[in-house]
Amino acid sequence: MYKNFIFDLYGTLVNIHTNENKRNVWKKLSLFYSYNGANYKTNELKKAYLQEVETKLGENTKTKYPDIKLSSVFRKLYESKGVHADNHLISYSLRLFRGLSTEYIGLYPGVKSLLEELKANNKKIYMLSNGQREFTVPELKYLGIHDYFDGLYSSSDIEICKPDTAFFNYLIETEELNKEESIFIGNDHLCDIEGAKKASLDCLYIHSNQSRKVTKVESNYAIWDGDVTKILKTLLKK
Repeated sequence: MYKNFIFDLYGTLVNIHTNENKRNVWKKLSLFYSYNGANYKTNELKKAYLQEVETKLGENTKTKYPDIKLSSVFRKLYESKGVHADNHLISYSLRLFRGLSTEYIGLYPGVKSLLEELKANNKKIYMLSNGQREFTVPELKYLGIHDYFDGLYSSSDIEICKPDTAFFNYLIETEELNKEESIFIGNDHLCDIEGAKKASLDCLYIHSNQSRKVTKVESNYAIWDGDVTKILKTLLKK
């Protein structure tokens, strides 16, 4: 019987689509930066952002699957225009960027019921997600599921993404979990399932609208119709 349930977030519990290439995103963001003293034209800001992201990713040589703290990029964009931005302004800028680039966000049907029943059965619930903490935490609060989690782990925390086993082990070691009592649940057969297996974790694959086109996955369990309520039926019996 599993005691610890470790979930991927996007494409597993949360249905989201973002588009950072829309011109309006950069038009509005450049206006916001300019209002705060960092005068940018639309294309200038987008180019500077992409260059800084590429630079910082290239500097991260500790893994084949690097991530960065996007807050450092947004801070550099201010500094390049001679503006000292405090943490509050950086946080606000990040949330604005995410809001502008998000086309839709919502929970998959049955997610809250799933989390509630896991809690009712005294299970521990964790999130292990490739992404930025500055995006994830506000989104979880907006969706009303933040408080179900016993721990939240974003790849930006240690600048290492799934499927690197270092990210999985970071959670396991920090929370002092027994791997034999833990299961990882995700929708990506590479980042989630292969990564979890290499980290010696049992895993459940759930095929969602955001999954890659695969017909076979080497996981302990699989749900192919995206129905999260079947997670309970499959695992609480184990």
